[in-house]
Amino acid sequence: MRFEWTVALRFLREGGLQTLMIIAGAAAGISVIVFMTAFLGDLQADLIRRTLGVQAGIIVRPAEETARPLRQDNAALPQIQARVQRLRSVDQWQPLRQRLENTAGIRAVSPVAAGPGLITRGETSKSITLTGMTPALYAAVTRFNEKIVAGEYRLSPGDTIIGSDLAHDLGVGVGDKVRLSTPTSPGDVYQIRAIYDLGQRTLNRAFAYVSLPTAQALLDLPGGISGLELAVVDLFGAEELAQQLQQTTPHEVESWMRANPQLRVALANQTVMTLLIRFFLALVVAIGVASVLVVSVVQKTREIGILRAMGASRARILRVFLLQGAIIGVTGASLGCAGGYTLTAVMSQFVRAEDGAALFAAQFDATLYLLTVAGAAVLGLAAAIMPARRAARLDPAQAIRL
Repeated sequence: MRFEWTVALRFLREGGLQTLMIIAGAAAGISVIVFMTAFLGDLQADLIRRTLGVQAGIIVRPAEETARPLRQDNAALPQIQARVQRLRSVDQWQPLRQRLENTAGIRAVSPVAAGPGLITRGETSKSITLTGMTPALYAAVTRFNEKIVAGEYRLSPGDTIIGSDLAHDLGVGVGDKVRLSTPTSPGDVYQIRAIYDLGQRTLNRAFAYVSLPTAQALLDLPGGISGLELAVVDLFGAEELAQQLQQTTPHEVESWMRANPQLRVALANQTVMTLLIRFFLALVVAIGVASVLVVSVVQKTREIGILRAMGASRARILRVFLLQGAIIGVTGASLGCAGGYTLTAVMSQFVRAEDGAALFAAQFDATLYLLTVAGAAVLGLAAAIMPARRAARLDPAQAIRL
């Protein structure tokens, strides 16, 4: 292969500006692909985090109660009325929690007791979802502690945490007291320990958090919970993991993908558009490499004829131009990876969310870069096939006369 390498490199050097231009074009296209991969990957994760708020990756809750058809004279009655769904506890939730914590793909588990409630301050009352939780476990699943904008993230038996918009509606702040009640309990007075902000007014008015034992008493769930919230390692693999868990438990298992179908469709469409853009960028790079090598074959016709006359086989001439395509692809990919990382690092300093948080960050992903270089080498070889075969078919006598 030494002969092929020597000739391929010499042809590329003699190409001069033409070779530099096509390598620069390949590097530009690949740098955009690398940048989009990093940018859109982090952007999707940030979108999910902001859109879902404090929603867990997977929720395990009691299965819905179904009505059994009544039978009369050994025949089922034609009309079946659906049963009213009441607040129930997850059966045997303690051993289930331990099993889930030891399941691969699950990062954390938090038991919660949630149900309808009413928050009252003076003559003003607001309907809310009363949620009981253990602060440390709940933060491990939802990172709810990062949403606290005032007060301290902890819950004693007489404490509650409410949203910023709900606090504004009630005219209260940290340290003030409100009454919490439920359909099954007249409730009691609780002190506001902290105020959260989820970035959505609807969510900021929807929840009031208390300690888990407090919620169990208010919701008439002694020792019980309404669900187990799970944090998963792979957000986009949550649905597959939920289906696996569903096969091993009688409870209802729902992933964030099933609970938010519109968001799932939007992310899928974004992924498809990203793949299309990558494909067309790769196609442009391949066409550029092929066109340059076709021109090179025309320009080097006499040299190819001389090489053939000196005994170079068609296979060797074929390998010369295939090597040129691979060299252009690998060189362009290497420069493109460096350019893509630099572009990501620079743009991450300027593209920010409204709150100033970075939407994406430059990360050195060795696997991504190795796959990019390998893919570019294959792309260069594929683009060089047609001009390489044309060069190998040249007749030595006719090529020398041209």
